[in-house]
Amino acid sequence: MEVSGRIKMIDETKAFGANGFRKREVVVTTDEQYPQHIMIEFTQDKCDLLNNYQVGEPVRVSINLRGREWVNPQGETKYFNSIQGWRIEKGGDAPQQGGYQQQPQYQPQQGYGQQGYGQPQYGQQPQYGQPQQGGFQQAPQQNFPQPPAPRDAFEPATNYKEEDHDDLPF
Repeated sequence: MEVSGRIKMIDETKAFGANGFRKREVVVTTDEQYPQHIMIEFTQDKCDLLNNYQVGEPVRVSINLRGREWVNPQGETKYFNSIQGWRIEKGGDAPQQGGYQQQPQYQPQQGYGQQGYGQPQYGQQPQYGQPQQGGFQQAPQQNFPQPPAPRDAFEPATNYKEEDHDDLPF
């Protein structure tokens, strides 16, 4: 997964324990409608990756989500999450979508045995003939679904009365 945005804060490297475990934290503010301040920790030799970056720079950080279970002395089970960075790159001047982005997964639009992958459909004979230009068959074009367009803002209510009860918690 990746987080992209601008660096808000870079902490100093801190050492813990007798073995010298090292940790360094960076906060990245995402560039989206509701910006998020994401704290990402780099550990051990990855702490040094942050040396070449400054506050305000646009970056793209490759992360792993980590979770851990802990049982306290009273026997209660607690769960903790952390975001660990393992690579950081300059974000560039291109407009960024920001936020969290999972690595794209390959999702074919046609399955095995369907037309377009070199397999004939049921009841058809395979086509053996002259190769296409260059000797290779052109791979089928993948048409992945586009994300929905953002909705326009709602128009203000015109029939609102101050004495009407509002059940919203805020």
